[in-house]
Amino acid sequence: MEEGKKRVLIIGGGMAGLTAAYYLQKIAREKNLPLEAVLLEASHRLGGKMQTVIKDGYVIERGPDSFLARKTSMSRLAAEVGMKDELISNSTGKSYVLVKEKLYPMPGGSIMGIPTEVGPFITTGLFSVPGKLRAAADFILPKSPAGQDQSLGRFFRRRLGNEVVENLIEPLLSGIYAGDIDQMSLMATFPQFYEVEQKNRSLILGMKKSSPAPAKKRDESGKKRSGGFLTFKTGLQSFAEAIEAKLEPNSILKGLKVKSVAKEDGFYEVVLNNGESLIADCIISAVPHHAAQSIFSEYSFFDPLKDVPSTSVATVAMAFPESAIKEDIDGTGFVVSRNADYTITACTWTHKKWSHAAPEGKALLRCYVGKSGDDTIVDLSDDQIVRIVLEDLNKIMKIEGIPEFVIVSRWKDAMPQYTVGHRQRLETLREHLSAELPGVFLAGASFGGVGLPDCIDQGEAAVRDVLEYLKLSQS
Repeated sequence: MEEGKKRVLIIGGGMAGLTAAYYLQKIAREKNLPLEAVLLEASHRLGGKMQTVIKDGYVIERGPDSFLARKTSMSRLAAEVGMKDELISNSTGKSYVLVKEKLYPMPGGSIMGIPTEVGPFITTGLFSVPGKLRAAADFILPKSPAGQDQSLGRFFRRRLGNEVVENLIEPLLSGIYAGDIDQMSLMATFPQFYEVEQKNRSLILGMKKSSPAPAKKRDESGKKRSGGFLTFKTGLQSFAEAIEAKLEPNSILKGLKVKSVAKEDGFYEVVLNNGESLIADCIISAVPHHAAQSIFSEYSFFDPLKDVPSTSVATVAMAFPESAIKEDIDGTGFVVSRNADYTITACTWTHKKWSHAAPEGKALLRCYVGKSGDDTIVDLSDDQIVRIVLEDLNKIMKIEGIPEFVIVSRWKDAMPQYTVGHRQRLETLREHLSAELPGVFLAGASFGGVGLPDCIDQGEAAVRDVLEYLKLSQS
């Protein structure tokens, strides 16, 4: 460390850690601040779950495949690192819900499963007449007690009834967190639904009032409009690589795991698994909650992180000639209701959703397995997983022959579960940090949102916290 400079050590090279390192170094460089940012990553690559396989003309994501376009922090960072021109929107198309043995189109006008248009909701076969009548009770039910956290399942069942929850809302929301909506915190995952209910009493009327007018299917030139998701033509891993290329030389340490952190007189000693130590004035911990608890195990206020559950999931990407799919479906994918006897939780027809993902005449199907309370399938062999997935797919579409190749990606304990009370527990943890470990800040998917833009937002917030703590001006 250069004389007179403050050192910030960022532990974890996923999206949050990369973001923090990039913006800290940028601000230090542009404002000539006496600041050094060092990024530590236990593995030999950066990017966390952003992993892309490019093979035979296919672009296959092992982890997330895109991000919400309306969350602009990722597009802004992409422009910063020269990746703006690589961004591409998804193609729009029908999405389905698989209930029992049948695919039902998503009802038009539904937002995360909440109906905002009467016509599509009345005519859909997803729900029985009694189920539709029960959902209509939302118009007369009182709002929830103010400020009370509750599970997503409890909230939506009270407002819309079991049938709408199980056949539409649950498969959509569980797909994001791979979680059990009867355990997941409303306030930590979708507080906007609570706020809409508090303001309007009726969730349906409130969502209708607060939602923008539906976009036209075609623009003024008659061209089909793109969807609400973005990714990179060269894959999400290329985004991580672009950020890494912008970081200062010798500021990234890979293949080194943090064993412990000790508070000294005005600084922190960070002990690595190779026996060496680093000294830091500030620390941004951007690792999963279980790793953070291990690193800071000396401090008992991290112990509640031991009890935060995580779900294991796997993605199964299968490449076929288009001619192998004998009975296709007009759409880009489906999610699976718990009322369907299927192992897969969702499937994306990636070649239809993303124009860059497969060569002409080829089909790329990407299926998901593993969910809260039932993730043992992730431990099976590749052959066993593929056999189960193909059996499921062939119940609703006919595929002839075997895939040209398959890529199975396992994510063990990779999906943190924001259970009821998550925000309060996190607030308590941060209060302890401020009092007992000042200058240590948390960021990442275990804490304030699992989406890539959410992690970027947390990385940026950690940068602001560091600069404020070190009394270094951003202006």
